[in-house]
Amino acid sequence: MKNKTILVTGGAGFIGSHLCKKLLEDGYRVISMDNLITGNMANVKRLKDNKNFLFIRHDITKKFSEKIKKELSDLAYILDLACPASPVDFPRYPLEIMEVCFNGTKNLLELAREYKVPFLQTSTSEVYGDPEIHPQPESYWGHANPYGPRSCYDEGKRSAEALIYTYKNTYKVDTKIIRIFNTYGPQMRPDDGRVVSNFIVQAITGTYITVYGDGKQTRSFCYVSDMVGGIIAMMKSREEGPFNIGNPGEFTILELAQKVIKLTGTKSKIIFKPLPKDDPKQRKPIITLAKKKLGWSPKVSLDEGLEKTLEFFKNNL
Repeated sequence: MKNKTILVTGGAGFIGSHLCKKLLEDGYRVISMDNLITGNMANVKRLKDNKNFLFIRHDITKKFSEKIKKELSDLAYILDLACPASPVDFPRYPLEIMEVCFNGTKNLLELAREYKVPFLQTSTSEVYGDPEIHPQPESYWGHANPYGPRSCYDEGKRSAEALIYTYKNTYKVDTKIIRIFNTYGPQMRPDDGRVVSNFIVQAITGTYITVYGDGKQTRSFCYVSDMVGGIIAMMKSREEGPFNIGNPGEFTILELAQKVIKLTGTKSKIIFKPLPKDDPKQRKPIITLAKKKLGWSPKVSLDEGLEKTLEFFKNNL
């Protein structure tokens, strides 16, 4: 695989840009593809001087031109991270999300079929919806609302998994699926609506720290370097998945707010607002399969990861 070309779609996004950087460090040639609907060129600016890195602005729901295919001539792997994934994006880009989940995934699967290369999809813990089983194993089919404000993303990702299953079994495409849980770290968008970035930005700017609901709902937070390690471990494996990739440490939203307040020394006060419709009440991955089959487990604690994330926002907000 070394010196072969890996295509990373969504490569200018938060996780995608970290993944590109790690792959370059590991000796791969990387093509980062993004339509920049939510990605940011600033995320890959530091990579552009690397001779093994190429950025292509392209919407994967559209046809791949012959010029793009020429750049993919020695393609060895496709890693798909292309999709707006923050809650604030759901009402902004619902049709775009659904289209990239199905048509974008289909175009990449056709590319994998044509070039006879493996395809890895970053699915999501949102396929479990507002879970009735806790913690969540990969065998759980989920409790997602197909007709609601989050359905464009939840059902979009579920349809992508169904499409991948079909291509694997109909056309024998080598496919892999991971389901990623809440990820945080440097290069998050300050306005992306995720709870970690929300709390840190609110604390730094001295505004109210907004907790939705009573704050007793839980999340499991995975630092971005651990997430990238899980993606690469799956890429290098012979496994099919789906596998959960996330940190099983479980915290209430109120606990997270209190950690951020302590870490920043802010005088910001916590205020409570109504919980959005279909917002999951609990979320915690069972990662037994990833540990056993991939030899992967997260290493960065929440306190350590928050300190690194806070430093980034202080320097870049």
